[in-house]
Amino acid sequence: MKTSRREFLKTIGAAGLFNIVPAKVLWGAGAPSNQLTRALIGFGSIAHSENHLKYKGSRLVGLCDPFESRVRGGLAAARKAGWGNIKGYRNFVELLADPGVDIVHICTPPHWHGVQSVMAAAAGKDIWCEKPMTRTVGEGKRVMEFVKEKKRMFRLNTWFRFQGTFYGFGTPVKPIRQIVESGMLGNGPIRCVFGAGQGFSWKFFWSGRVNPDVESVPAGFDYDMWLGPAPWRPYSAHRVGTSFRGYWDYDSGGLGDMAQHYLDPLQYLLCKDETSPVKIDYSGPKQHPEAVGRFDRVTLTYADGTSVILDGDETLKEEPLLRGSNGLCVYKKAKNGKTLRIKDANGWWPEAKVLKTLAELPQPAPQVTDFMQSVRERKTFALNESNGFRSSTMFNLGIVAWRLGRGFEFDPVTLKAKDDPAADRFLYQSMREPWATEFMKG
Repeated sequence: MKTSRREFLKTIGAAGLFNIVPAKVLWGAGAPSNQLTRALIGFGSIAHSENHLKYKGSRLVGLCDPFESRVRGGLAAARKAGWGNIKGYRNFVELLADPGVDIVHICTPPHWHGVQSVMAAAAGKDIWCEKPMTRTVGEGKRVMEFVKEKKRMFRLNTWFRFQGTFYGFGTPVKPIRQIVESGMLGNGPIRCVFGAGQGFSWKFFWSGRVNPDVESVPAGFDYDMWLGPAPWRPYSAHRVGTSFRGYWDYDSGGLGDMAQHYLDPLQYLLCKDETSPVKIDYSGPKQHPEAVGRFDRVTLTYADGTSVILDGDETLKEEPLLRGSNGLCVYKKAKNGKTLRIKDANGWWPEAKVLKTLAELPQPAPQVTDFMQSVRERKTFALNESNGFRSSTMFNLGIVAWRLGRGFEFDPVTLKAKDDPAADRFLYQSMREPWATEFMKG
């Protein structure tokens, strides 16, 4: 049986009112069923994942989305996942005003991440944010500072710095961090090459259309809310579908999609969580002002000379992931191998030697890797607003050079380009109202 729009709005306004009461009120603080409550902002494809809809570490109580059909589908999906009749909110502002929600999951396109994180912190919510953290350095700086000011717990939805296999590299990040932290690569700068040859795809298929068709806004879709802080553009289904990543207004192609997954662990293993690159170089085609294209190479260089080369044209496929100042090199795991490979001036190390060396190296410092523990105990999560800001800054600097079509210099303390107003305009972009005002509220 089909439900009319009016009936649907009545339903989401009333459904799940009992369910949104915090567990400690329903059962008492010490009851076995006492769980933190959470709600999803955005119910696109990523929201269905194990870390959002299906996550069992806290109790899902609600969701919202500018697509009315997605809210309806989300309520059904929540019932199927065992959450019962959760609440559907008309928009995220209504969701943030609900005192029955402890944690918000921000599952929206990246152009919303900064504003929604700040507004969530202002509303007293803890925050589980999809990657990338923000789409500009200025937005990331504001989120980092405001989350700290409001003493909220924050995590980014990428985990490779502390668990899992590091994509195509074939091993966890931990042994690579051990090698770097122990000084095995020498006392000088490290050269890092990051691309398909090292096991990491830049997904250049995320590309926008130069002149997308202008279409009518579908019924049941709040297009103005979807755009939010982004510039107004005529509606096109290609802009707001899963292909939104191909437009600079909302994301930055494959780099925006994958770079926090890739470069956050890289920042961690390079022991660079407290700083940012000082020089950014670019080579590649000139970019369209709206539609994302591809790059050939982006090089990020730190003050100590350590460089991170993003290999887009795959001319560096045979290079190691890491090359130390002493010539020691770290390569991805071989097929059927047990761990990463190491090579020095005398050739490849036997795998037994690599395993023995790793076993004897000091362990990295422990991290809080359970976000519910972080929320309950008010302990900073492993990937938080501070180190997440620094890793998002890595690729947001690359994006600025990509869009400028040239390199520039950056001050990792002031977080500004050096004598380069054009670069700063990309680092600190304007927003539409009323979201620009909401973003800067204290």
